[in-house]
Amino acid sequence: MKTYNEEIQKSTHGDCDIINITDDVVSAVRKSKIGNGLCTAFVVGSTAALTTIEYEPGLLKDIPEMLNNLIPQNKRYHHDDTWGDGNGHAHLRSALIKTSYTIPVINSELILGTWQQLILLDFDNRIRNRRIIIQIIGE
Repeated sequence: MKTYNEEIQKSTHGDCDIINITDDVVSAVRKSKIGNGLCTAFVVGSTAALTTIEYEPGLLKDIPEMLNNLIPQNKRYHHDDTWGDGNGHAHLRSALIKTSYTIPVINSELILGTWQQLILLDFDNRIRNRRIIIQIIGE
């Protein structure tokens, strides 16, 4: 069993910034020289998340609207009382969507649907530099 690790960094604007990281992850899979296994991407921090979508203009508007309906940014949260940083919504959104995503690797290719891309979502209320750890394990 082999393991390959790579870190990518992305600058974000916060406020539900959505960044397509598919090409970065595909590149890591190729560099890993692992034929069959699993690729896990993990964003470091508790105010961001990873998931897959069809990366197209409509969904880039729909996702922030959906999240604002579920977990509004302008609501008072107990976390904000604790730290005074106004990003309680970002922590809740991250907890809902999650900070890691695992995708199969078969024949040295990341297995994604035709219209499926891996995205980084930054929910914080400020500009951030996000670290994403890519780990590929397999043979």
